[in-house]
Amino acid sequence: MSMAKRTDTRSSAPHDADSHDLISVHGARVNNLKDVSVRIPKRRLTVFTGVSGSGKSSLVFGTIAAESQRLINETYSAFVQGFMPTPARPEVDVLDGLTTAIIVDQQRLGADPRSTVGTVTDANAMLRILFSRLGKPYVGGPGAFAFNVPSVRASGGITVERGAATKTVKATFSRTGGMCVRCEGRGTVSDIDLAQLYDDSKSISEGAFTIPGWKSDSWWTVRLYAESGFLDPDKPIRKYTKKEMQDFLYREPTKVKVEGVNLTYEGLIPKIQKSFLAKDKEAMQPHIRAFVERAVTFTTCPECDGTRLSEEARSSRIAEINIAEACAMQISDLAQWVSGLDEPSVAPLLSTLRGTLDSFVEIGLGYLSLDRPSGTLSGGEAQRVKMVRHLGSSLTDVTYVFDEPTTGLHPHDIQRMNDLLLRLRDKGNTVLVVEHKPETIVIADHVVDLGPGAGAAGGTVCFEGSVEELRTAGTVTGRHFDDRAAVKDKVRTPTGALEIRGATTHNLRDVDVDIPLGVLTVVTGVAGSGKSSLVHGSIPAGEGVVSIDQGAIRGSRRSNPATYTGLLDPIRKAFAKVNGVKPALFSANSEGACPNCNGAGVVYTDLAMMAGVAIVCDECEGKRFQAAVLEHHLGGRDISEVLAMSVTEAEAFFGAGEAHTPAAHRILVRLADVGLGYLSLGQPLTTLSGGERQRLKLATHMSDKGGIYVLDEPTAGLHLADVEQLLGLLDRLVDSGKSVIVVEHHQAVMAHADWIVDLGPGAGHDGGRIVFEGTPADLIAGRSTLTGEHLAAYVGV
Repeated sequence: MSMAKRTDTRSSAPHDADSHDLISVHGARVNNLKDVSVRIPKRRLTVFTGVSGSGKSSLVFGTIAAESQRLINETYSAFVQGFMPTPARPEVDVLDGLTTAIIVDQQRLGADPRSTVGTVTDANAMLRILFSRLGKPYVGGPGAFAFNVPSVRASGGITVERGAATKTVKATFSRTGGMCVRCEGRGTVSDIDLAQLYDDSKSISEGAFTIPGWKSDSWWTVRLYAESGFLDPDKPIRKYTKKEMQDFLYREPTKVKVEGVNLTYEGLIPKIQKSFLAKDKEAMQPHIRAFVERAVTFTTCPECDGTRLSEEARSSRIAEINIAEACAMQISDLAQWVSGLDEPSVAPLLSTLRGTLDSFVEIGLGYLSLDRPSGTLSGGEAQRVKMVRHLGSSLTDVTYVFDEPTTGLHPHDIQRMNDLLLRLRDKGNTVLVVEHKPETIVIADHVVDLGPGAGAAGGTVCFEGSVEELRTAGTVTGRHFDDRAAVKDKVRTPTGALEIRGATTHNLRDVDVDIPLGVLTVVTGVAGSGKSSLVHGSIPAGEGVVSIDQGAIRGSRRSNPATYTGLLDPIRKAFAKVNGVKPALFSANSEGACPNCNGAGVVYTDLAMMAGVAIVCDECEGKRFQAAVLEHHLGGRDISEVLAMSVTEAEAFFGAGEAHTPAAHRILVRLADVGLGYLSLGQPLTTLSGGERQRLKLATHMSDKGGIYVLDEPTAGLHLADVEQLLGLLDRLVDSGKSVIVVEHHQAVMAHADWIVDLGPGAGHDGGRIVFEGTPADLIAGRSTLTGEHLAAYVGV
């Protein structure tokens, strides 16, 4: 056997290909960036820091990642591009050295009720294949274990053409699905209270319907029922015959013609189920959600016991476990069960499934189960679930872009996340991280600090260099980098206690605890230990309790801080009064809207499975209003100029002078108090970070009447300098007589607390117990828990 002699022709001189080791950005002007130029090393971990609103996301996501994705779209053929709009190139002079960008952000996973942790990570798909191959008894292919696939059977004649002859033959078709027929794969069944849908003492023409959004002149709702021909619109509903009631409530979809327009009529119950119940309740707008909670009762499906699966799918087992039980297991336990399976015929499948489940455990999500609805995950959990598919990837020279990956992580878990980021880097990838936590900033190879302030006061690069150079740089981040909140010398005395007895929500183990009132109480523990279950699941929501969770703000892309907080109402009335016109003219969602973009300011194009594209409206130039509306002024400003103001500007504008509006000024003061002075009044809510959304909700609820405030991680998205302002706000709330209960991981908030409740010791079934109750000083002195150890290290004891 001979081998060819290899001659190494490589010279000692560097190859030209090795010179492209930087991502160069010159003259970036996206959002508030001011001609930013920066050079980012490839195959390194670069952390972008700066106060909230300084321009970090505009540079990383809005410029670098956006242009990378746009260039990838341009690689498609002209034919394919013809079906796609051409998004505008980010406002930047030069972008060089880009690689394929993979974005792992904090956007919530789809809130569709059929979406679970298993379906979004493909773990469920692999389990279905596994049960279809090894399950006993055999019930069918992978679809037989899918709760989204119904069983279908059909038979009939089909025409077969052979040459000049045609022949009709009988054909039978069947598909075995795993969907529970009772709940249609949702796990819950609904019972509708008809009294909440209509007033049966009235006729349709008298306004019998009490469903939100159902207006008397709507073709699709009220007029369709009134003019369908199936019902007498002038007859009280309670006097309908049995047939009329059947047509009114349950009629199958039927084509009808109303005043020459072809429409589809269907009974009220299926129409309500499709328009309201097909959506996740938590994703609905507040008034719609309130209606659904009044009108609909959701209970666990009695037929499948909430598993979503048919009896046949649940009958097939591997090692005495069926697929519903496997999906309900804690993922760390499921990983062990899968590791115990040894079947050479499905070895590649088992290997891939083990890798996916091990990635969950490695990333700190071993406490989840595959049947957990994806809409219930926090922003931090959703981001880590998205990371799962990238951990075992063989791709290299990719740019990974992360948005605060430590959100929702206990200090104990942050080291694990740091190791994952470093592993991605060590595989030859460029890792860009937007982050506030010093524990993650410290592992960076390169730091880019933006600022110096937020909004119009930011948008410039204040520092580039190493972590050690940052500490002495004199920037806001550098000055606060080693800040440590001290434990208070004297804690407040409780005025009472909120008793929780026998709490068993999720993983809580019959927990009894007294939460002191009239003080600042912090509930802490590792991710998945049961903090949110204790606070949100055991403290009764209602009179006197103001609960502010991490849930996404309800509202469309038309919503903004002005509409969400109710600020726009007094502003519109002030404009209307001064100009002698209707307030509706000053709403971009009503009469004053630009006709071309319908008041959105941009023209949206939905690209199905790809990200949608927004292009600024040519007619109103993004101002959202008709030209005639912009001729009306208040204090020398038109409505679009007012909505373009920052909160700080608007606070001064409406606080005195011709535009003095006390109702608007009160709301603006609350927004400034929570540190959102830099936000524009008209900025779409969809562009806000998780921390900004949290503080916006806090500002809105500060006017609510209640004695107990419950906050879920209010420091999410906050810069080190902003945490101090938040602590001041919490102190003011407590000093005004409120009780504040905070679920939090940030050591500065723990140190500032009057009382700490620590859950653990681990996550999932390893947690759910109270491991400490007492003052921060006692927790540090005892160091008996993970939280105590990290808090002691933080304050330097």
